[in-house]
Amino acid sequence: MDFPKGPEEAEAVEEHILVCLSASPSNAKIIRTAARMANAFQGAFTALYVETPNSDKMSEADKNRIQSNIRLAEQLGAAISTVYGDDVSYQIAEYARISNVTKIVIGRSNINRNHFWSRTSLTEELIKNAPNLDIHIIPDSSAAHKYYELKKGFLLHIQPSGKDLLITLLVLAGATGIGTLFWSLGFTEANIITVYILGVLLTSLFTKRHMCSVISALVSVLLFNFLFTEPRLTFHAYEQGYPFTFAIMLTAALITGTLANKLKNHAKQSAQSAFRTKILFDTNQQLQKAETEDDMITITARQLMKLLARNILVFSERAGALSDACLFHADSGRQNEIHLPDREKNAAQWVFEHKQRAGASTNTLSHAENLYLAIRINQKAYGVVGISMEGKPLDSFENSVLLSILGECALAIENNRNAKEKEDAAMLAQKEQLRANLLRAISHDLRTPLTSISGNASTLLSHYDQLERETIFQMFTDIYDDSQWLISLVENLLSVTRIEEGRLNFHQTTELVEEVIDEAMRHVSRKKTEHRIMVEYQEEFLLAKMDAKLILQVIINLVDNAVKYTPAGSTIQIRAQKRAGMAAVSVSDNGPGIPDDWKSKVFEMFFTGEHKIIDSRRSLGLGLSLCKSIVSVHGGELTLEDNIPHGCIFTFTLPLGEVDLHE
Repeated sequence: MDFPKGPEEAEAVEEHILVCLSASPSNAKIIRTAARMANAFQGAFTALYVETPNSDKMSEADKNRIQSNIRLAEQLGAAISTVYGDDVSYQIAEYARISNVTKIVIGRSNINRNHFWSRTSLTEELIKNAPNLDIHIIPDSSAAHKYYELKKGFLLHIQPSGKDLLITLLVLAGATGIGTLFWSLGFTEANIITVYILGVLLTSLFTKRHMCSVISALVSVLLFNFLFTEPRLTFHAYEQGYPFTFAIMLTAALITGTLANKLKNHAKQSAQSAFRTKILFDTNQQLQKAETEDDMITITARQLMKLLARNILVFSERAGALSDACLFHADSGRQNEIHLPDREKNAAQWVFEHKQRAGASTNTLSHAENLYLAIRINQKAYGVVGISMEGKPLDSFENSVLLSILGECALAIENNRNAKEKEDAAMLAQKEQLRANLLRAISHDLRTPLTSISGNASTLLSHYDQLERETIFQMFTDIYDDSQWLISLVENLLSVTRIEEGRLNFHQTTELVEEVIDEAMRHVSRKKTEHRIMVEYQEEFLLAKMDAKLILQVIINLVDNAVKYTPAGSTIQIRAQKRAGMAAVSVSDNGPGIPDDWKSKVFEMFFTGEHKIIDSRRSLGLGLSLCKSIVSVHGGELTLEDNIPHGCIFTFTLPLGEVDLHE
């Protein structure tokens, strides 16, 4: 016995409303009822169409009506799904079970069973197949009228074509010929019966109407009776068992033909399902690999061409408006921009604004030549697709796959934009953090040199006459050193800012490495007098492509870094040489070196480690980060390695240069 759910349990269950689509004129009423239920329960809403082997036998009016009902369900917010099978009630029940449907809305027929052998109604079968679901049955007053229309048109649907009749006659003639051969060779009647049953099977496979297999079964029994039973060439039979033989032969032939026809229909449905799955799978895979929105739009258009074999128009969304149309040709696969009439542009714009389909085969702006649909997810449109109709409306199979592909495209574009927004937000946060770190470091690290300059200058102004010459010289030296440090800092800050903003002036020329290093030595910190700096050139003339001003800054920063972080009396060696087709410049020292756990961070901005600088002034940690950026712009690489037995070596590479001779 089922007990009513408590408030907590009821709130935990998410409602999922399923409405069944059909070609019935009153199906629109059923769809609207289901949509109101979905809105009332604030649940998911799905519209399901079960395509059967007889779906292609529907009249044009019914096909148009089912398309209209599908569009109505889509406009009311339903997710459209299509399944395939003979047993409609079983397909609905299975889909509801797999999709966690809680309520089914379906129309009820007023037709009564006239005989005990009459087939039960769809609603009765659905209640039997889905006993645990809430099934809401809406009266369908047009169902009885529809039944009589179908009954009236039954002969039209089963009437075979001339081609099918010709195939049937040829198969019967072939079976009769083979049977006659078997009879002359003395084969038993069972072998001849098997040949006719095989003929019924072949007829079912090669004809489109099931009636042909029925005709083949009946005619096969008559031919067997007329040609191969005694007395021959009559429809009489002497033996008493022949009527049972004929009945069994007819039953076997009918069953064989029916099974073959069902297998053929199932094969067709399986092929459609496999094609649909492949199209959707390929679309999903290609969209995942796409990097830009234009690539995603192109992939979607080409997949639609493959599915529909029609020309496809695409309008991309750019800054909240539609771009010009791009036409994808179904024949050649080419794409090119196209100028469309105003009626086509207006239809596309209406679809973009209202997120509903319009154009050909619809009731909205139907004068347009193409059917237009929005590439949308929820209420956000990312473009519009136009499909060339040419008087041929889309069937339910094409429509369901089309909507799935457009949904995949919209989801891929949305994910791509979300990823870019996250990336931009992360970059903005990084820049804000960089700015905060920079301000913090400047406020902390500029105080010492500025205080020193201000204090020395104040002392000189107030007590210049009382100070000894050596003291005055030392104070001027300190002021000069502090001002040089500040100039170097400002140069690094300006360079970092230009690189970050992409405004770095980069003028690459071929320079002699020896001249650039010599120039750098004239600008190195005055504290180099406390260290032994050696320069070694392993190549007599080493040319490299560089911006001399920027590389000069790299060398100065590397040498200053070695001076600051090594004790007085340390040896700093600068070496220039060719290495692996590049010009390599290394700056090594024999100081304490850099710990292994710091090596991966030394090129990060604002990283300074825990070393104390000789004058107790901390560094901003911009030098190595700036050097790495400048070398990367030149197409080179800046690396760090240990200097055995102690110390470290910084090496950067530059492309080799050649001398241009102008004669």
